[in-house]
Amino acid sequence: MPAHAGARDFLYEDMKQAFSRIVPADASVLEVGCGEGDLLAALPNTRRMGIDYLPDAIERARARHPDISFEVGDATAGAGARIEPAASGAWDAVICDRLCHSVLDIKALLTGLKRQMAPGGRVYLTAFNYLWELPVRLAEMTGWKRPAPTSNWLSDSDFRNLFDIVGLEVVRYEDRVLLPLEVPALTPALNRYLVRAPGMSVVSLYRIYILRDRGSAVAPRRATVSVIVPTRNEAGNVAAALARTPVMGSGTELIFVEGHSSDDTWATIQAEMARYKGPLKLSAYQQTGKGKGDAVRLGFSKASGDILMILDADLTVPPEDLPGFYDVIASGLADYVQGTRMIYPMEPGAMRFFNKLGNVAFSQIFTYLLQQPIKDTLCGTKVLWRRDYERIAAARSYFGDFDPFGDFDLIFGAARLNLKIVEIPVRYRERTYGTTNIDRWRHGLLLLRMSAIAARKIKFV
Repeated sequence: MPAHAGARDFLYEDMKQAFSRIVPADASVLEVGCGEGDLLAALPNTRRMGIDYLPDAIERARARHPDISFEVGDATAGAGARIEPAASGAWDAVICDRLCHSVLDIKALLTGLKRQMAPGGRVYLTAFNYLWELPVRLAEMTGWKRPAPTSNWLSDSDFRNLFDIVGLEVVRYEDRVLLPLEVPALTPALNRYLVRAPGMSVVSLYRIYILRDRGSAVAPRRATVSVIVPTRNEAGNVAAALARTPVMGSGTELIFVEGHSSDDTWATIQAEMARYKGPLKLSAYQQTGKGKGDAVRLGFSKASGDILMILDADLTVPPEDLPGFYDVIASGLADYVQGTRMIYPMEPGAMRFFNKLGNVAFSQIFTYLLQQPIKDTLCGTKVLWRRDYERIAAARSYFGDFDPFGDFDLIFGAARLNLKIVEIPVRYRERTYGTTNIDRWRHGLLLLRMSAIAARKIKFV
């Protein structure tokens, strides 16, 4: 770690800014190895606690930040003997800032961090780039940096191996800082923009890993499901949607949301619901706003299920595929699941050439911006937990009301909450009724605008 005062102060300020952005504001936060507590104090979160194995550091932290709880504890043992019982295993966010470089047993440290997480929690682990070991040693030899005890220097593959061993997985990561000193004009350009460019991770100073508990996949839940069907000018598909949507989990409801149709979609929904005798719980609503995004929000607000699903009424993604989405999310393998139409061959006419070309281009852009694989940004089949949607909706003002589709509102929100995103390949079929509501050129320009929003709000911050 650079020990020159300017570099050290700059780095710490950068870390405080980073954590203030990437840790959700509604999370309870535990910092392991908190030192004097300044990083923890920089966060806006209401419930915060710090632990450190040095009693002197804890005393200074208590004096500096009396509004935060601090306790002595051994990070490599998880919850130490002197930590209050309520602190163990109950934290949405567990921060560990560079402690991996100084502990004797990194595996024990990771196990201890995992033990502190609440269900659905995340570990935020910072680590220096191992390629900086040589510059650090040279700095020590020339007197620019004070000599330090021997440190652990691990590569990304070393970390990922240890994560696998203890049952943690990387949701995403963020590389930060190329120049750890304040140089007018140059520092912002390098540390805000260039460090995020492809290939620059090899020279960034440090990385923040965001980790989830892979062990949550062991015990599938019998959750209830709400399937939302935005339905505009889809009268010919209503009966099939009712007949083909399967029962999932411990119960499934199907919610139609009709939006200003020019055909008899609303009357057809009412007639088919009256005729239906199957196991699904049914309801239907008419939106007063416009766009699929507004329809989805209305449907979600009326839903009662633990898991929320979107099924496009054109049925180009078959309702019979939905149980596969349920299995992935209910088992804990992912927090947010969506379909991808870009893997299997499509039926002739299912997607126009320029639409497909645009999808491929935007998949590359969004994979880069969100640092999670997103192959098909506009596939309408999306699945997430109700509790996560409620958090996304509560923080919607961060991005603004910009998305008439509803796809990016959910994707951006999931990325900002550090949810694990998984895509399931689906076979995309040609419509059998009606025409698409997508305007390739007008909506393509809108996608460019959304890319700019993601870059400004998520990537280059």
